[in-house]
Amino acid sequence: MTGRRLSKAINIGGVVVGGGAPIVVQSMAKTNTRDAQATVRQIKELEECGCELIRVAVPDTEAAAALATIKKGISIPLIADIHFDHNLALAALSAGVDGLRLNPGNIADQDKVAIVVRAAKEREVPIRIGVNAGSLPPPIDAGQSVVQRMVDAALGHVRILEGLDFNLIKISLKAFDVHTTIEAYRQIAELTPYPLHLGITEAGLPGTGVIRSAVGIGALLYLGMGDTIRVSLTAHPKEEVIAGYEILKSLDLRQRGPVLVSCPQCGRAEVNIMTLAGEVEQALRKVSKPIRVAVMGCVVNGPGEAKDAEVGIACGKNKGVLFRRGQQIAVIEQKDFVPALMDEIAKL
Repeated sequence: MTGRRLSKAINIGGVVVGGGAPIVVQSMAKTNTRDAQATVRQIKELEECGCELIRVAVPDTEAAAALATIKKGISIPLIADIHFDHNLALAALSAGVDGLRLNPGNIADQDKVAIVVRAAKEREVPIRIGVNAGSLPPPIDAGQSVVQRMVDAALGHVRILEGLDFNLIKISLKAFDVHTTIEAYRQIAELTPYPLHLGITEAGLPGTGVIRSAVGIGALLYLGMGDTIRVSLTAHPKEEVIAGYEILKSLDLRQRGPVLVSCPQCGRAEVNIMTLAGEVEQALRKVSKPIRVAVMGCVVNGPGEAKDAEVGIACGKNKGVLFRRGQQIAVIEQKDFVPALMDEIAKL
């Protein structure tokens, strides 16, 4: 893995982003922001599964008016997502949000941007310059690539903020296309010192969206880029947070919650590993501590993987061998596989 890019550190509501701080997992509420109670309930669910920053859409003044209530009801920093109307950004700042996300492609009036920046500077509220491939300013040159247009849009907005003596900046350059996203981040990383928020935008349903996001975000993380991440899925935002931590765990960048090792099922297995592993995975969602758990289906790799895990089971016909930290501790009946595993995890 490439050494990590050292970016400027900023503080978003008490969460340090950049400067070598741990990579932050964030998400976006899927509720109607105007419904403050429903939004708070969903954010509380996200807090429980490890979400560290939350963004909410602010499409109108009614949504902006709900921000103060939402802010009071949650424990993690709140970021307002602003498009088109700079007055919504000002209302969000007055409501006490911890961060703003602005898209340079749809607030074209620099005087209005300047008003927002001055208000953010006064409150020491960071701004994420959020560039999306689907909402770029018109190209200056017909021959410009999407990557260059994304980078130019971000740099143009950076210059505006820096010209107003504002440097509490975070940058994202997201596209659905993985190649475009990676190249845009590679270029911007060499041109600015600011922290980078990684993501593949509109990645889709979990089955394919997690794969696309893991490839794109994982490649950038492996290259040493990234200070915050969001896995954008057409699903409950808990799935985004869980996927985000799995990406970080796979590169040994963060450890939160269990790692489940399970065999893919083949003709040697004498139990239904797919069903068993699914039951164990659901049970493990209640566990926040990092622990390696193995669910294996036969004697070929099963005992070795089970021994390597902190808790593991190597299954045979109607029975399985339970391991704890490399030691065989019991032979258990099939009906007891999941309860026995969870009992051992609770002990640890």
